[in-house]
Amino acid sequence: MNQRPIPLFGAALLLLTILAFPLAAPAADDDAAQFHALLADQWEWQLREFPEGATAIGDNRYNDRLSDLSAAAVARRKLAQAEFLARLNRIDPAKLSGQDGISYAVFLTQRRMEARLNAFYGELPFGSGAFGGADWTPVSQMAGPHTSLPALVKQTPFNTVRDYENYLKRLGAVSGRIDQIIERMQAGIKSGWMPPAAPLARVPQQIDAQIVPEPTRSLLYQPFTRFPADIPDAERQRLAAAGRKVIAESVVPAFARLKSYFVEKYLPVARKDLDASRLPGGPDYYQAVIAQQTTTSMTAQDIHRIGLEEVRRIDAEMEKVVRDAGFKGTRAEFIDFINNDPQFLFTRSEDMLEHYRALAKRADAALPPLFATLPRLPYGVRAMEAYEGDNAEHYTRGSGDGSRAGFFEANVLNLKRRSKPTMDSTLLHEAVPGHHLQIARQQELDLPPFRRFGGFGAYVEGWALYAESLGTDMGFYKDPYTNFGRLSSEMFRACRLVIDTGLHSMKWTREQAIDYLASNAGVSRALATAEVDRYIVWPGQALSYKMGELKIKSLRAKAKDALGDRFDIRRFNNAVIDNGALPLDVLEQQIDLWIAGEKQRGA
Repeated sequence: MNQRPIPLFGAALLLLTILAFPLAAPAADDDAAQFHALLADQWEWQLREFPEGATAIGDNRYNDRLSDLSAAAVARRKLAQAEFLARLNRIDPAKLSGQDGISYAVFLTQRRMEARLNAFYGELPFGSGAFGGADWTPVSQMAGPHTSLPALVKQTPFNTVRDYENYLKRLGAVSGRIDQIIERMQAGIKSGWMPPAAPLARVPQQIDAQIVPEPTRSLLYQPFTRFPADIPDAERQRLAAAGRKVIAESVVPAFARLKSYFVEKYLPVARKDLDASRLPGGPDYYQAVIAQQTTTSMTAQDIHRIGLEEVRRIDAEMEKVVRDAGFKGTRAEFIDFINNDPQFLFTRSEDMLEHYRALAKRADAALPPLFATLPRLPYGVRAMEAYEGDNAEHYTRGSGDGSRAGFFEANVLNLKRRSKPTMDSTLLHEAVPGHHLQIARQQELDLPPFRRFGGFGAYVEGWALYAESLGTDMGFYKDPYTNFGRLSSEMFRACRLVIDTGLHSMKWTREQAIDYLASNAGVSRALATAEVDRYIVWPGQALSYKMGELKIKSLRAKAKDALGDRFDIRRFNNAVIDNGALPLDVLEQQIDLWIAGEKQRGA
């Protein structure tokens, strides 16, 4: 199975592209005008093609529909994506200036990554969490209609009758969407593009949450239980009855079909091997994923070596913390102590959630000395829903117009999964100064929409990991236990470099990866298992965190060395986030320009 990837379209793609998108004379000779038109066209196309992403960012024009995942739609989108790249190549970047120049570099990186991934099976578009599209693993413990549809409800406005009517149409499209997903799974079986079996064991139970005996017990029915006060009672009854009908007669049977197919047909033939390099695209596919997730040209071997070096460095720091704490046992015993001693564990979900909220208040108050400008959008801390299972904590972005706050979604379902010493760094990563601060700031910038709402894994996750390290300046990590928790979090991400490349290019086993993460990162075996299963079904994503953080820290060191006493941490941090998410090479170019500007400003 290690042959080179075969593009789905060859000469036929070129011919069809020309026929579908005949070249037209530009409206103006001005390259900037052509570029702006291209950005506008591609953005509107993306909103139409991925309406869930439009909803996520607060554009509600397409709230009555779901993305078309049919084979014909995927082929049509690939043709359109090829034309966007062709149009871009007809523009001279030398004639673009200021933010247009940055936008060109960002857009070119996205389109080239998209084209590279589209040479493989299925649809693997470059995009942020809002516009990830579909991929070759349509159902896993991490993603699928059983998780994405309930999450979409949280992002959907329910203020008017029309909002509810749109939602009913979207519910009506669920059955067809699930049939398309089953078709994609069937195509995956035929082509060999299959996920490994081991991590998928939890999926049937997750789907069960959507197969309810009464429609009112469905998570998708919740909007019909809380109508705005200005919607008349008669309308409420009509809309609620329509909701019950479509859920009972269409949605629930569709999820039952999905579970039946998954259990009887899909899971039994899932791959026994784990590594992405065994997929039809072979090592070339994994290398393409590495490039997408890290925005670098590094190989798996390069990253594996960096990971091992980071593990050794952090290991020495962790050993020192154990000694300084006066602990009489080994590091392994110290890890067991902070993970399992009752003083570090909660017995009630409510208490764990309140602890996260108290940490958030402390973090908010400590931000001004570290940032010249802060975003206006608020955020909240809420519990993950039970249907999400024992998955990782995460951030849900707010809307671009500020009407919906961002949220740190805390896993309080498994109280033994995370002990108190590890919660500080988690909050800082997911909320502020991590994901919420960076993404909210980006959405408020005067940038083209594709940059306001887009993302690069290495930048977004790299910033959030860098944000954890800012906790030292914010008054966190004062005791040896939370300081060990900080190091454990950093070690966690260093181990990911070793494990992801080990699994997908060096034939590591699942148990080997779990043992490595649990023993080195100081996390429970339950958490290590859930994390390794995530890396197995999502190749390359685990590489983005540490690679991005290392780049940001190296740029900070470069700036401090160049500016000396004139270095201002507040201005540096804003320089990193005030152009939005960037490929790492473009970020370095912008920080170099910022350093030069700071030298002139201080002269």
